[in-house]
Amino acid sequence: MNTISYHYDAEKITTGILHIGVGNFHRAHQQFYTNAILESEDQKQWGICGVCLLPSDENIVRSLRAQNLEYSLTVCGRNGTDEVYKIGSLRELIWGIEDPEAVINKIADPSIKIITLTITEGGYNLDKETGAFILNDEKIQHDVKNPGTSSTVFGFVAEGLRRRKLNNNGGITILSCDNLQHNGNTAKRAFTAFVEAQDKELAEWMKTHVSFPNSMVDRITPAVSPEDVVRLNQKSGIEDLAPVYCEDFIQWVIEDNFIAGRPAWERAGVEFTDDVTAFENMKLSLLNASHTLLSYPSFLMGYRKVDQAMEDQDVVRFVRNFMDTDITPLVPAPKNTDLEDYKKTLIERFANHSVSDQVSRLCFDGISKFPVYIIPNLITMIKAGIDLTRVAFLTASYRHYLKYKTDDHGHSYEIGEPWLTAEDQKLIDDENTLAFLELSAFKSADLKGSVKFVELYTEFANQIKNKGTGPVLKSIIK
Repeated sequence: MNTISYHYDAEKITTGILHIGVGNFHRAHQQFYTNAILESEDQKQWGICGVCLLPSDENIVRSLRAQNLEYSLTVCGRNGTDEVYKIGSLRELIWGIEDPEAVINKIADPSIKIITLTITEGGYNLDKETGAFILNDEKIQHDVKNPGTSSTVFGFVAEGLRRRKLNNNGGITILSCDNLQHNGNTAKRAFTAFVEAQDKELAEWMKTHVSFPNSMVDRITPAVSPEDVVRLNQKSGIEDLAPVYCEDFIQWVIEDNFIAGRPAWERAGVEFTDDVTAFENMKLSLLNASHTLLSYPSFLMGYRKVDQAMEDQDVVRFVRNFMDTDITPLVPAPKNTDLEDYKKTLIERFANHSVSDQVSRLCFDGISKFPVYIIPNLITMIKAGIDLTRVAFLTASYRHYLKYKTDDHGHSYEIGEPWLTAEDQKLIDDENTLAFLELSAFKSADLKGSVKFVELYTEFANQIKNKGTGPVLKSIIK
């Protein structure tokens, strides 16, 4: 196996970025890009200081510290060829549970020009219905009332910014690297709401001293099990306590709005833009929507791994027809992007055996995924008179998945829907097939008002129940 080591003197790298949330995706994505640009003599100031804030982070902190913060990243090729990279761009690691003052002082340090975040969508503490910051959360209230004794990311960042302001240490960029639409706007809304509740003067300072660019991130990075650690180390020949593996595809598009400077990430393939919207729409409508589209039918057909489902040519044609017929007319390709190549690559990525995802993970939390990935384009499709066959079949499959909890082979399963309400459950239990179309996930669309959608959906719901998902899918593919 080919092992690629970095060729810079890690001891001469200084930290200009503080990253909160040192998980697998960060180590396969941002660290990968940064590791590459540190080879340039004029980029030595852009090493990363990692910050972990949770008690559950103890294992990763201790593992990385035991090996001088270096780790191996196995990039799994779609052609079956893997490459191992030694990553040295993580130069400091602070555990907030152990030393909270060190976190705050580092945020205030004038050498830090960018705070990056991977704290998950839920980490921004926004109400799913209104999008408003949840101020009445117990931990948030504690941090609002007790500056400097922080337990949340908002408390830590606010106190660091306050000291930064007090010491005239200059502005800073907060860059979300989480996989959510307009993540910079989300971060701005959350951090601004917290600071306004705690310190009006600091909130005013932030208006001119903190920028929040939006970014779009993409790289499939599976969780690493203890068995994976053994497997990866055997293949690489490296004794690594914290190895990571990922697919060979990688993308990062960032709005170029950095108030205190930035690394030359473009040298490693990052794309900078004035507006990330077109890239987000492409990813949400093609990658994320296709994941949702294949998830419920594939699961009901008995597939439990995505790459296994993609060995079924009926599933492949179903997904490709959705991309080509339903979505491509609605999604303008971003500048310099070949949409045909992007779609072809997506199919290859879904089929990559080395980074196979669980279909159950794609099925998880459909109540949150449908409103973001499916419904906006479905509304447009209904208005434009576009063929609704595939999305109606998906909706019928989702109902069957939630209602009957048994796949085509008679195997029962548990569903994962943390945001399912009591009213939703009544609609699922209702024997009237149309009741399901009033589910909270669909509330922004008048699905019952579309005669064609209702006709297709009702027919598919009955056919799936009587014939099974596989035969119905076969009947609708081109």
